[in-house]
Amino acid sequence: MSVKKLFLLSAFVFMLAPAGAAAAAFEYSCWLPYWKEASSTIDALVHIDQLHEINPFVYVVQNDGTIADRAGIADEPWASLIAAAKAKKVRVVPTVMWSNTDAMHKILSNTKARIKLEDDITALAVNEGFDGIDIDFEGKRAEDKVFFSAFLKGLYQRMGKKWVMCTIESRTPLADRYFGTTQPKDAGLYANDFAAMNKYCDRVRFMTYDQQTIDLKLAAKAGADGKLYAPVADTVWVEKAIRVAMQSINKNKIVIGVATYGYEWDVTAYADGYVYDLLWSFGPGYATPIAAQYGVTPARQASGELGFAYSPNNSLAGAAALAAAQANNSNHSFRYMVWQDAQAIKDKIDLAKKLGVRGVALFRLDGGEDPNMWAYFK
Repeated sequence: MSVKKLFLLSAFVFMLAPAGAAAAAFEYSCWLPYWKEASSTIDALVHIDQLHEINPFVYVVQNDGTIADRAGIADEPWASLIAAAKAKKVRVVPTVMWSNTDAMHKILSNTKARIKLEDDITALAVNEGFDGIDIDFEGKRAEDKVFFSAFLKGLYQRMGKKWVMCTIESRTPLADRYFGTTQPKDAGLYANDFAAMNKYCDRVRFMTYDQQTIDLKLAAKAGADGKLYAPVADTVWVEKAIRVAMQSINKNKIVIGVATYGYEWDVTAYADGYVYDLLWSFGPGYATPIAAQYGVTPARQASGELGFAYSPNNSLAGAAALAAAQANNSNHSFRYMVWQDAQAIKDKIDLAKKLGVRGVALFRLDGGEDPNMWAYFK
């Protein structure tokens, strides 16, 4: 084909392209936990101009299918935040959370009870003037996939112009999740139907955090190098999970969940590697004085996060503990702290832009996050 003909064809295709076909705007959103309402609402107010949406994490479905408000969202400090968000045209989309597996099965599998829940959630969004609702039902059974999809369809039909969002667990590729092991019979059985979510959700937000040791392939690679590896969210793992999602869900609907916290682990080094026991999560500010107390400088980890190892009893930690265990066929226990600092969060933002997905959502905005991250929200 000649250059002239190629130019004319390109011009013709361009003329056929619909108006507004440019790439969708990149979005920043955040969950605001009710148990940290004072600090989370202050943080959101200070940075409201850098956000496109706020998600008050305040509603919980109870065992009987009714909805409880854990925060008093009509009261302060929520009322002022919501008013400020509306004034700035920032969407207000509260989260409705549910984690009781048995109760979810009982309600979702019962047509009458499921429809009532759809009606109640829609009434909540309408009566409170919210822009939509974020559905976060965690721990569902694979057998409830069809019922949950029916629920999303019914809710989507009822909500009209209001947004329906879904927050769901990430999927690690099976070949990496069961690396070097025999896959169990239920491997690949999921409670979330990605195809249905693509139809009935305006946004699908993935909890691409709390990775820990689920990706055995990445863990084995780090372990072979003698490195500590129990991440909140390795950017490499996040990309794997999102690429799985992109096979079934329009990327313009996909939002990458980004953690703002870290973990502390009790680790035992044996001759054949490390064993991890999770102690608790923490905000980055918690780690700094501990590092100073033990004279340790935090460093970039194999996961791309910031972290360090230390020993409360001033014995061996990290690679030194592993080397001693291997040399003496013994074991040594120590602590390991790893967290999402501003650089690790920037890496997730950069990944989201590279993949062309809709945006990122912070879990959680509560006053404990690395304040330097806001420089990357642009």
